[in-house]
Amino acid sequence: MEQKDLEYFRALLNDMLAEALQQGEATLEDMTGNNEIFADPADRATMEADRTFTLRIRDRERKLIKKIKAALQRMDDGIFGVCEECGDEIGVPRLKARPVTKLCINCKSKQEEDEHLRGE
Repeated sequence: MEQKDLEYFRALLNDMLAEALQQGEATLEDMTGNNEIFADPADRATMEADRTFTLRIRDRERKLIKKIKAALQRMDDGIFGVCEECGDEIGVPRLKARPVTKLCINCKSKQEEDEHLRGE
């Protein structure tokens, strides 16, 4: 991979990381300030459902942050853009679509096919 591509992906990953961290902080601020008492059980149920949904989103953000940090570490180690499964180079278009990926399109397709066959 060329140096200009690495610089592009490093900037992209750092931007993604900053945005995910900012969204996580905003989520926590929103949740800590919400200590309302509801007279109507339906209103309370709606608030609880919203809180559960927000926590699921936050969990996804937490997982994404780990993947972004791992991708940045692979970049520091000099193995960013190399498929962990077959060792081939991951194409730039795939990395642009999913910069945290560790698998080339062929290995990812095979993985998904295997998961489908196992019923996952």
